[in-house]
Amino acid sequence: MIRARNPLWRTFLELRGNPRACVWTEPLWGLSMALVLPYASVFMLALGLQDAQIGLLATISMLSQVVFGLAGGIITDRLGRRVTTAWFDVIAWVIPCVVWAFAENFWFFLVASLVNGALQVTQNSWDCLMVEDAERDQITRIYSLVKVAADCSALFAPLAAFLVAQLGLEPAVRILYVNAAVVMLVKIIWLYLWSRETRQGQVRMAATRGQSVWQLLAGYRGALGLLFRSRGSFLALGVAALTAAVVLVNGTFWQVVASEHLNVPHEFLPYFPMVRSVLSVTFFFTLIPLLTTAVDLKRATLLGFGVHLAGQVVLVAIPAADGAATPSTYAFLGVCLLLDSFGAGLLFMLSESLVALHVDPGERSRVMALQRTFIMLGAAPFGWISGWLSGIDRTYPFVLTSVLLVVGLVLVATRWVPTHHAGPDDAALVADPA
Repeated sequence: MIRARNPLWRTFLELRGNPRACVWTEPLWGLSMALVLPYASVFMLALGLQDAQIGLLATISMLSQVVFGLAGGIITDRLGRRVTTAWFDVIAWVIPCVVWAFAENFWFFLVASLVNGALQVTQNSWDCLMVEDAERDQITRIYSLVKVAADCSALFAPLAAFLVAQLGLEPAVRILYVNAAVVMLVKIIWLYLWSRETRQGQVRMAATRGQSVWQLLAGYRGALGLLFRSRGSFLALGVAALTAAVVLVNGTFWQVVASEHLNVPHEFLPYFPMVRSVLSVTFFFTLIPLLTTAVDLKRATLLGFGVHLAGQVVLVAIPAADGAATPSTYAFLGVCLLLDSFGAGLLFMLSESLVALHVDPGERSRVMALQRTFIMLGAAPFGWISGWLSGIDRTYPFVLTSVLLVVGLVLVATRWVPTHHAGPDDAALVADPA
């Protein structure tokens, strides 16, 4: 076995079983959805949608995720982690990509957004598939590797930029959506063949065999009890919901503010996620491992919220461009990307890890389904709100995210619950600290 000094690189090399299958297939995201996502909102604008409609679609997508997310625990336990991930990845990504590729108006995007909500089912099953057979002390590094894999995928962004420059925005984006459908299908098949059902998944499949849907729904009462008794789970929910809301707004309107407010040409848009991703990968292999090896993750979480807040403030402060974007505009955007790549990357990994660390292992599927339902409910209104704000001023959505990040700082500073306990007698309290 090759020995590596960097703990993240060492984890990558030593992964086995389902964690390796999940992490090692994740870069295919870069040859599929990562190529087209930078253009999603400006593509809608090009087809005549308004800012408020784009924000409404983001909220509808979140609400659809709430419904699917609540059913996700039942589906994952009944079908198993592996089968659920395969079928619902097809529903959540392949089918919507085909609809987006042929979209003509708001109604196409509405249908695709509703179907795309199924991603919460596969997010739940995929998380269980990835971490249930993993060592507990590997979880933060596994989620770090997932983020690194997603970030590395953005290195393919110049392919999208070249296509847009040669064909124009609308035809290029349609081709990219078709490509995303095909590559995602390859990823789904590869992961299914490489993975195996988890030990806990086999237990839950046996336990739910022969039970009706209503009996399985009734089982959520016990999962709710576990959730409500855990202050750590409440903290994880708050951090994850705030992070999800900020991600929703940035994912929907960052490219809009760059294109429409700062006059960045369309063909340049994919380079910003690429630069952000390169910076994020660099941080994950250098600074972030040093910050997340401590027993408690409070300081790292505060740092994530603070640095991400600084990046959002810089974005709001960039002067609007009267004509073409100036060198100073790109310099400010570079500072924004530097701060966001560190803050957002750290928050993504920590928010996912906190949810996983505070969950009861025996009820992981149903509890995580409930957690994700509450997270989506908390984040959902901010799609419509940010769309309404963007219609007034394209920088206002990022004033909103700045406020949300301040709330996150206050929450972590005042309501933190430790993620680990030093004494062996405290081990049982990790999932349910009193």
